[in-house]
Amino acid sequence: MGRQKDFLAAIGYRLRIRNKLVRQALAECLGTLILVMFGCGSVAQIVLSNGTHGGFLTVNLAFGFAVTLGILVAGQVSGAHLNPAVTFAMCFMAREPWIKLPIYALAQTIGAFLGAAIVFGLYFDAIWAFAGDQLLVTGPNSTAGIFATYPSGHLNTLNGFFDQFIGTAALIVCVLAIVDPYNNAVPRGLEAFTVGFVILVIGTSMGFNSGYAVNPARDFGPRLFTAIAGWGSDVFTTGRHWWWVPIVAPFLGAIAGVMVYQLMIGCHVEPPLESDEEENVKLSNMKQRENA
Repeated sequence: MGRQKDFLAAIGYRLRIRNKLVRQALAECLGTLILVMFGCGSVAQIVLSNGTHGGFLTVNLAFGFAVTLGILVAGQVSGAHLNPAVTFAMCFMAREPWIKLPIYALAQTIGAFLGAAIVFGLYFDAIWAFAGDQLLVTGPNSTAGIFATYPSGHLNTLNGFFDQFIGTAALIVCVLAIVDPYNNAVPRGLEAFTVGFVILVIGTSMGFNSGYAVNPARDFGPRLFTAIAGWGSDVFTTGRHWWWVPIVAPFLGAIAGVMVYQLMIGCHVEPPLESDEEENVKLSNMKQRENA
């Protein structure tokens, strides 16, 4: 047993990546993969079973828990943003260096792409059988919506843009409140579950119009996969070229979320006062220095 542990430790030492940013990017990739794999997997079950294996609530629960699990996996390494809009918000607030934005965004998009590929492989036979050996983007037997978001028939581009803008702004406001140590601090270890709850609430209240992507990587990565896997360029033209809306709107929503939280909460919250005991210790130390 001891030799086995030493052997595994030696392998781990050799495989260990020294560059911190690369390790963080890998964690973001894996965390986003988990998010898409479980989230889109729940959609696949509902679509391919014609609703017999779940419903609207189960999709929202799956995405909420998927975010929670992604944060638990990647949180201690990279902070588990799992969303370029969140990374952008952190950089905008100067909490993260700007170099992280393109690297994190690329890693998150790759993770989402791979998560979609896993779901496709998992339900490969069912997807092909569902539409008679066709991969359709629109229509009653379409399957592209398993992976990426598309607007409902009633939704125009302007309203859809506002939908993604507000959804992302709400997400950022809630995330900033959760991680703000001077607000109602969430008990350590429960941040992941709280953020997952936020996703659940956003989904159950804002998911009707277009599926609440509020995450450029979660939408573009799977959309790119479907374009390559056989659905073709229609994934980018359907819905009046909807594909750009879940990319651009979340970044603008992130700015709005940061500004709203800072102007209404963050700028006005004061750090807690130090305890009397700590203050007395400081005064005692000062007197000792003066007498020395």
